[in-house]
Amino acid sequence: MEFHLRRAIGAQILIYEEFSTFHVQIEACLNSRPLVPVSSDPDDLKVTTPANFLIGSTLDAIPERNVTDFKISLADCWKLVQQISQSFWKRCSSEYITQFQRRFKFQRPHYNLRVNDIVLVKDNKLPPLKWKMGRIVETFSGSDNQVRVVKLKTQLGVVGRPIHKLCVLPVES
Repeated sequence: MEFHLRRAIGAQILIYEEFSTFHVQIEACLNSRPLVPVSSDPDDLKVTTPANFLIGSTLDAIPERNVTDFKISLADCWKLVQQISQSFWKRCSSEYITQFQRRFKFQRPHYNLRVNDIVLVKDNKLPPLKWKMGRIVETFSGSDNQVRVVKLKTQLGVVGRPIHKLCVLPVES
């Protein structure tokens, strides 16, 4: 978290209120990440998050405009804090997913995705505190009998995705 915090803030000097607001938004980002599926039911896409243990439910955020590419004047402190928190979210969420993606080249035996596995779908366009989840409906293997593409059941329907855009939950050691 500290690494991403320093990268998101950069050379900006924040006053106490700005830093406090940013810190609360970082806490929400970290407590919204998915840990394990709630059930093995194929129709259930719910997952347990750290927020479930803290407040008993998942965290929600008010939809906001993407301001990461705007130039911000010194007088507009709220946009500055939003820009920093969205930058943190973008870095942290993408690294969180890639941290759990398996590196098959150096692992033996290979893990093949299976039907009914719940997965986290990599999507860079999602707003803060939103994670795209899916359950595998069908798998498609390559010539080496390794799964390369899967069909997922998501909240938006059934979609096809390559396995390099997926992260299996729960992550087994």
